Amino acid sequence: RDLDLWAYANGVTLDFSRPGKPTDNAFIEAFNGRLRAECLSANWFMSLPDAREKLECWRRDYNTVRPHSAIGKGAENSNRQWSGPGSQSKKTVDSRNE
Repeated sequence: RDLDLWAYANGVTLDFSRPGKPTDNAFIEAFNGRLRAECLSANWFMSLPDAREKLECWRRDYNTVRPHSAIGKGAENSNRQWSGPGSQSKKTVDSRNE
């Protein structure tokens, strides 16, 4: 209900995948599978800060080091320059600030 109220107030149309139809958004399903296999199932999280640290390490590796087929097997952020506030010299993009 809160999500619906927020979406309405911000002019956002919610469009959910149909139950049992993961092919509605194959890209996110592939990402979820990688996250689950490579990070969530491969680590023990001892606390919330520990989970945040391990997930951040995985996210940084996923976004900056590994090749992505959608962009010609290049690393997603390898050629992007972050220009956010206070971060003129950062090479990587923090997804929380996009």
